[in-house]
Amino acid sequence: MDGAAAAAAGQQGGEKPPVIYTMENKPIVTCAGDQNLFTSLYPTLSQQLPREPMEWRRSYGRVPKMIHLESNFVQFKEELLPKEGNKALLTFPFLHIYWTECCDTEAYKAAVKDDITKWQNVLKAHGSVDWLIVVVESDAKKKNKTNILPRTSIVDKIRNDFCNKQSDRCVVLSDPLKDSSRSQESWNAFLTKLRTLLLMSFTKNLGKFEDDMRTLREKRTDPGWSFCEYFMVQEELAFVFEMLQQFEDALVQYDELDALFSQYVVNFGAGDGANWLTFFCQPVRSWNGLILRKPIDMEKRELIQNQEATLLDLRSYLFSRQCTLLIFLQKPWEVSQRALELLHNCVQELKLLEVSVPPGALDCWVFLSCLEVLQRIEGCCDRAQIDANVSHTVGLWSYATEKLRSLGYLCGLASEKGPNSEDLNRTVDLLAGLGAERPETANASQSPYKKLKEALSSVEAFEKHYLDLSHATIEMYTNIGRIRSAKLVGKDLAEFYMRKKSPQKAEVYLQGALKTYLAEGWALLVTHTRKQLAECQKQLGQIDNYLQTSSLLASDSHLTEDERKRFCQEILDFANQQTESQGEKIILSMHSFAQLKTLHFDPPNAVVHVGGKLSIEVTLQSQMPIPVPVDQIAIYVHFSIEKNSYRKTAEWLTKHKTSNGVISFPSEAASFPWSRNNLPALELYEMYERSPSDNSLNTTGIICKNVHMLLRRQESSTSLDMPSGVTLEDGAHMLKCSDLILEPGINKITFETQAKEPGTYTLRQLCTSLGKVQFVLLHIYPIAQYDVYSQEPQLKVEPMTDSLLAGIPQKVKFTVITGHYTMKSGDTLQLSNADAMPILYHPESKAVIYSNTREKISESTLKIQSSEKITSISLPVTPAYHVIEFELQVMYLPSTPEPAVEGENTVNKEAYGKSKEKQKADSHMATVDQKVTIDCPWSIYSTIIALTFCIPFNAKHSLLSAGKRKYVQVCVQNLSELCFQLSENSLTNSVDCTDLQLVPLNPDSQQVIYSKQSIFFVWELKWTKELPLSLQCLFSVSFCPATSEEQSLSLKPFTYEFQVENFFTLYNVKTEIFPPLGAEYCKTGSLCSLEVSITRLADLLEVDKDEALTESDGYCTTKLMYEVVDNSSNWAVCGKSSGVISMPVAARATHKVHMEVMPLFAGHLPFPDVRLFKYLPHHSAHSMQPDADSWIENDNLSVDKNVDEQAESSSLRSRSSLHSAASGEHKGLPMPRLQAFSSGQVFNCSTGMQILVVPSKDDHVLEVNVT
Repeated sequence: MDGAAAAAAGQQGGEKPPVIYTMENKPIVTCAGDQNLFTSLYPTLSQQLPREPMEWRRSYGRVPKMIHLESNFVQFKEELLPKEGNKALLTFPFLHIYWTECCDTEAYKAAVKDDITKWQNVLKAHGSVDWLIVVVESDAKKKNKTNILPRTSIVDKIRNDFCNKQSDRCVVLSDPLKDSSRSQESWNAFLTKLRTLLLMSFTKNLGKFEDDMRTLREKRTDPGWSFCEYFMVQEELAFVFEMLQQFEDALVQYDELDALFSQYVVNFGAGDGANWLTFFCQPVRSWNGLILRKPIDMEKRELIQNQEATLLDLRSYLFSRQCTLLIFLQKPWEVSQRALELLHNCVQELKLLEVSVPPGALDCWVFLSCLEVLQRIEGCCDRAQIDANVSHTVGLWSYATEKLRSLGYLCGLASEKGPNSEDLNRTVDLLAGLGAERPETANASQSPYKKLKEALSSVEAFEKHYLDLSHATIEMYTNIGRIRSAKLVGKDLAEFYMRKKSPQKAEVYLQGALKTYLAEGWALLVTHTRKQLAECQKQLGQIDNYLQTSSLLASDSHLTEDERKRFCQEILDFANQQTESQGEKIILSMHSFAQLKTLHFDPPNAVVHVGGKLSIEVTLQSQMPIPVPVDQIAIYVHFSIEKNSYRKTAEWLTKHKTSNGVISFPSEAASFPWSRNNLPALELYEMYERSPSDNSLNTTGIICKNVHMLLRRQESSTSLDMPSGVTLEDGAHMLKCSDLILEPGINKITFETQAKEPGTYTLRQLCTSLGKVQFVLLHIYPIAQYDVYSQEPQLKVEPMTDSLLAGIPQKVKFTVITGHYTMKSGDTLQLSNADAMPILYHPESKAVIYSNTREKISESTLKIQSSEKITSISLPVTPAYHVIEFELQVMYLPSTPEPAVEGENTVNKEAYGKSKEKQKADSHMATVDQKVTIDCPWSIYSTIIALTFCIPFNAKHSLLSAGKRKYVQVCVQNLSELCFQLSENSLTNSVDCTDLQLVPLNPDSQQVIYSKQSIFFVWELKWTKELPLSLQCLFSVSFCPATSEEQSLSLKPFTYEFQVENFFTLYNVKTEIFPPLGAEYCKTGSLCSLEVSITRLADLLEVDKDEALTESDGYCTTKLMYEVVDNSSNWAVCGKSSGVISMPVAARATHKVHMEVMPLFAGHLPFPDVRLFKYLPHHSAHSMQPDADSWIENDNLSVDKNVDEQAESSSLRSRSSLHSAASGEHKGLPMPRLQAFSSGQVFNCSTGMQILVVPSKDDHVLEVNVT
């Protein structure tokens, strides 16, 4: 099918010439004048004309195209010229050429001129202006005639006579039959002119034709407008484009006709019908399918032209033309796509137009059309191309299979018994409507006509053809990944097998389809497939599978109520069957029969002791449409014992259980145990399509943008089939309820059990029994379990507050957990008494009995008897697994400890602090553990408990000096959270000494010490004789909680014992600074004089007798070392800042040291610090020993480690290495030692003094830091 061509032949008498369509169709060009001349040039002309392409520019901004021009040159006749109103473009001559080779003027005047004049008059009479005069020049004729004018004379004469304003309409062709360059140039110029004129004629005439056609289309709303007439007009345009090999433009014309007709059909369905559509509503009498093997189906074209075509005739002809053009465009796969759309649209259009169609006629037409399209595509493509593009043709295979199946059912060819007489008559009628086979397919062995006729001829032939088509379609769908479509064809095949009473073959296809639909969640498809599968299983006698499928259908909400009841009754009928032998029961999955919604434990924590009762309320939602009598509902329980050596207590179990005792189970659709929860949500968007001309709304709809995510096939390695081999676990533990009726919807069933053996009981399976049928829930998930425990009796003693405070009454709670022990009359708790912790109790103390779930059972008065060593508490009579709680008061009474040395000259010990105290940081209370032994009635062994008490106070002391006067200060710090009231403070010397008095400087009134606060107490020491070397002091203060209104108990006071040694003042140090001579004030940067006076205040005492003391002739001296230190860096000491002096040990002995210091800053500066140490010589065996000055210069002295806090070495290390260890270079040399004085032995009367320093008058840069 290379194209459709038109040649014209006229008939005499002015009749309308018929158009004869041949395989070759070219634009017509008439030739007048010398026919012999044209005949000699025709071969060269027809060969050279299409060789070079020409650019064709068209109107309305259409894209220019390059085309190769060919023409059908015919002899000029007046009949070929179009008459008025003739719209046929195929018979239209686009160009008229007059050929002449006249070289003689006489001959021209005698004949040629008149002939041209007649020719032009005829053209003018028909309004044709597309003409060309060709003058052929030959050198041979020139030689034969001597009187010939020059060539230009004849050409000029013709141009003057006929081409006054169009001189280019006369061309010269020189020696066209010679092979010369001059001849070739002449041919090129002539061909260019010919192509140009042809294109100009095409453009003009096609434009006029399109305008007329457009005008005709705009009149389509007129009552007398005919679609068939318009169809023929626009098809003329399509023929011309095809003639010019512009197949795309030709296809556009047919597509426009297709769209126009479709719109009229749609409008007719909406009630807006055109009059001419009635011609297409004729009853269908022929259904021979599409004809695609001829370029043009002339029979159907004539029917359209004569307005006698049916809808199928018009659609068949229109598609055959589209198919031809698509094949030319090498788009065979678009043919298959358009064919499938056409076949479906025709079915709908016949319904819209209410066309009368015999039963099965449309199925025959569609079947033949599908096979015709497929064979047409096979005819223009090789096998490799067809196999690679199965996705384009499989739709036609599937549609043909579907229509053949419908024909088989209609004609009784798919039934088990075969067709009856009525079916045979119907078959004969359908075959008659096919008519005779077309001549072009008569010799083909596999033509669609023969296949259909053979398939309808017998049951065996139909089965063969239908199975071949079905299996081929399924294979093609599977190969291209369209599994859903393959399963749909398989379902049709299963239905065919069911009609043929071959359910074993149908089951495979139904199971495959059901698996796919379940995986992808197609609810309605699942329901329909299950109904088919149920019937198949019933015929096969698969009772288990049939009952399981029936239960699924009985719970399917997509079925009607009657259908659901019917399937439910099937289950009940089978369950109630009485059989002679008790065979095995049928076990089915429960998810379709009922759903487990919740489990409710009572007690809520699902923990019960041995012998206790536990109830489980199960909420079941029955999926059945009617009440179902149930023989028994049982819960199978798995019992396990913990591998750990310990046994879980009720308290531990309670902490790890849910509080409300309710376990909810996820809801699951009975039809879809494997739902599509993982698929994304629909992404729907509105779509509007508007007309480009007036922006009016053409169509609207909804688009799903993620359809590729929703419709993709789900791959899964897990099986989606129904669980097979459902089994019940064997176990001795089972909870059951009998003789129940499950109503549709929610049902509550209560199971009760009494705990026997301790362990964990896990609910594994739920089984519902109906006669011979059991519905089983294989796994109860989330995990539901309850625990049974056996608990030993326990005693717990806990403080009622965060911490127990020593010295005041504190509440303690006793908790007795009876466990498996039953408290009898006379059972007591015996507590061993301790002197440091008496047990206080109130006569109205109560003991409260609780159940294991903390429900209060009873309350009784607590009976307590106390002796010297034992306190006996009578316990009330209490059953096992209960709790007894009561409260007692205890008070820790610490005893006075022995004093112990804490430092060099002071020893302290708090009364509450024993050697077993756990000392913490200063901000934390010290603690004391007090152990109590308790004998319990359930054990032969004693229980030892430890109560930790916290000391609420912390005390420390200090010695203060003012010259020779001495003061003792005691600081009491409250470390607890309570506030206390302090009274009756006292400080006494434990050694009876009448010469020493401690004069209190404290108020006599009571004082409140708040939490985390401190109070100071001060006493002055006064003596009349020589002071002792040490003082043993005891501080005591009474206290009670500030919040208690009345204190019924006498509380033991808080005491603090400490010792003070070597506290008499031996030396007085005085420092003075003098400005330079002649100056009134000290100035920064100038040297000032520093005088240090060291005065001895007492004669030789016992404390002076040490290694530093030297006695000579009754005159005693000791060596001291002084050091001037300025830690605040206000002064610069010039020269030696330290030195060793020899001090007489006598009262009022004074030694003065002078040195120079320089103030570094202006203002009131504090004096530098002066420190005093004992200088102890080092006793060595070396005969040579450096003097003291060399030691000082070397700055290497060892300081005695017993240095008081007030003489800390940090200040010494800040200036130099005076107090550091000896360096490596002096290793091995004897080194003296420094010993610090005890607190109070040295009094610095210049402490706190300041001196005014004025700035110097020298100009200098002042650095100021601003922050």
